[in-house]
Amino acid sequence: MTHPDQTAFRQAMSRLGAAVNIITTDGAAGRHGITASAVCSVTDTPPTLLVCVNRGSSAHDLLIANGVFCVNVLGHDHAELAMRFGRPGLSPEERFEGQDWATLATGAPALKDAMVRCDCRISGIEEVGTHSVILGRVEALELRDDSQSLVYFDRNFHRLGAPAPAQNPSL
Repeated sequence: MTHPDQTAFRQAMSRLGAAVNIITTDGAAGRHGITASAVCSVTDTPPTLLVCVNRGSSAHDLLIANGVFCVNVLGHDHAELAMRFGRPGLSPEERFEGQDWATLATGAPALKDAMVRCDCRISGIEEVGTHSVILGRVEALELRDDSQSLVYFDRNFHRLGAPAPAQNPSL
């Protein structure tokens, strides 16, 4: 066994399937958004989640300054939108154009046809390596049941298929 280098670690993490999300923010610092798969729940009391954002990202400083963000969980039909929000060099206006956006509680843009919209206020930030781990207290939540999830696995987008058959029904 060897100590993992950056390339090996990234390759291993590419095998960790994850939901695809667009993280959006708006406020006095400006409107912006990025694609992220490093998102997870922390606790349901109070409802809190975390997002990991590269400090070199064009949205990072705006998100922190605004103090709010919305996690828009994408459906299988949003692969192009995920690529657009992940593309470096696009202006915020170019990222948001052509989609229907609303706001929930905080004023952060919420994608109208996202599978899930979690509108959050920043409750904590931890700096780890190249990223900020940003905790968000969920202030509003909306769900849509008519779509299948878009997941990122092995450096590609995939449509989440049917559940795997249970091998042990007692689980």
